[in-house]
Amino acid sequence: MVKPLKINSQRLWDSLMRMAEIGATKKGGCNRQALTDLDKEARDLWVQWAEKAGCSIRIDAMGNIFARRAGLSNNLPAVMTGSHIDTQPTGGKFDGVYGVLAGLEVIRTLNDQNIETNNPIEAAIWTNEEGARFSPAMVGSGVWSGVFTLDYGHARTDKSGKTIQQELQRIGYLGETPCKPHPVKSFIELHIEQGPILENEDLQIGVLSGVQGMNWYDLTITGQPVHAGPTPMEDRLDPFVGLHRIIKELYVMTSEYAPWSRVTFGDIKAIPGARNTVPEQLVVAVDLRHPDKLILAEMDERFHQISQHECDDVGLSCQIDIEWQSPAVVFNPECVAAVRKATLDLGYSNKEMVSGAGHDAVYISRVAPTSMIFIPCEKGISHNEAENAKPEDIEAGCNVLLNAMLNLAEA
Repeated sequence: MVKPLKINSQRLWDSLMRMAEIGATKKGGCNRQALTDLDKEARDLWVQWAEKAGCSIRIDAMGNIFARRAGLSNNLPAVMTGSHIDTQPTGGKFDGVYGVLAGLEVIRTLNDQNIETNNPIEAAIWTNEEGARFSPAMVGSGVWSGVFTLDYGHARTDKSGKTIQQELQRIGYLGETPCKPHPVKSFIELHIEQGPILENEDLQIGVLSGVQGMNWYDLTITGQPVHAGPTPMEDRLDPFVGLHRIIKELYVMTSEYAPWSRVTFGDIKAIPGARNTVPEQLVVAVDLRHPDKLILAEMDERFHQISQHECDDVGLSCQIDIEWQSPAVVFNPECVAAVRKATLDLGYSNKEMVSGAGHDAVYISRVAPTSMIFIPCEKGISHNEAENAKPEDIEAGCNVLLNAMLNLAEA
């Protein structure tokens, strides 16, 4: 058996730490939200590094960036990797950007070893994966994959009313390349797990077979605005009473579908939002997830039933609007096999698993053969400034990525 290749682990770590300086927070994390000046600075640095590594650069109409290392036959479809560099407002140093810099490290390592691949190698940055500044998540890869139209992607707004198109134009990343798929033989995304499973089981690599389904909703509960002082509690139509009952029942429901079910209430807005007024409305962001599409459909139905029943019972009205849906994904068997083979050849402890979080790979899988690689992160913490990963795990994940891509590019 040919000995597997290994990356320059110190170079990858140094690149991660340099990128972490852009948007660094006092608590050791990163605030580098999509299409801000800090996002531009990080993009510029990555493009500079990729060009120095001999890559050609393409930027499409959604600001997605593709760094391409030529193959022996450039008519062949590319073997691609990539992720995102935007963060949550209190994000960490590894979420997304690890996969982007690992793709660059694969290219650098191939250069070091003077290896020419049959297929071109590409590393990508996908725009607005997090959905923190512009909703929904994964917009750049979603438009590229045909899930969203370009007009829809360009029209997404942040809380101040600025659109993605306006901000792409402002930071100089509104590219001329059409935002649509080009020939891709395979796409492999490398990511920290963002959960505790690998660390709890003392394993180094997760071989991903798919991603669980997820639904985002806006739940609007309507009551009656009245003065906080003169109005007795029993005479109020208070939306918070309905919300309290709904939350309680949804936690009970989720426990019935354990261990893979999830419910999250990530944002809430009171209207009119005055301190001494019972609100007329509450708008609550609700997130339901499960890897089994039939169970997720049951959870969806019960969510609607629970919300209606609990609001009716206390004289309130409610409305549920779908903000975003991502069906459960099953990854391509050949790509999963390439990751599995590389992991075994390198001798890393591992397990096959399903991702609990959404990733750009979800949408890429609709138009190209796709798989993912996970590495552990400390205590499973992510979307948090305390996010951390061990250098040896960072190296291991990139070694798997390198050998899986090399196998696919030479096949």
